[in-house]
Amino acid sequence: MDIGDKIPEFLGKNQNGEEVKASDFAGKKLVLYFYPKDSTAGCTSEACSLRDRYDQLQSEGYEVLGVSVDSDTSHKRFIDKNNLPFNLIADTEKKLVEAFGVWAEKKMYGRSYMGTLRTTFIINERGEVEQIFTPKEIKTKIHADQILKK
Repeated sequence: MDIGDKIPEFLGKNQNGEEVKASDFAGKKLVLYFYPKDSTAGCTSEACSLRDRYDQLQSEGYEVLGVSVDSDTSHKRFIDKNNLPFNLIADTEKKLVEAFGVWAEKKMYGRSYMGTLRTTFIINERGEVEQIFTPKEIKTKIHADQILKK
């Protein structure tokens, strides 16, 4: 997915098994953030940064939607534990991570594996990608500030 591309209409199912569609966010800007795994240090920092600035993001016209390949049950625990005010998509079939090009080979401790690249897409009111924060650009503890300053 590149700047100017229109995002798919069907985004997936949230932590409650409800369908989430791009049209649900028509007229709003969307922070669509992909993260590797619920309840890990970096992912928790990023989610809490967005939670702590959620009111300000909303006042500037943004809605927030997180995506990982974790299950809806895992997402529910993550939301409850961290009091997250936004939905998380359970992309267990990896359709969205693949459509956005964030499912890729990663390396840790000399071993290769497939995983989600931490990436945030800012979607405009027409459902088009307006800005992309790459894994190297994202600072998890202050990610909401990065978005607000864009």
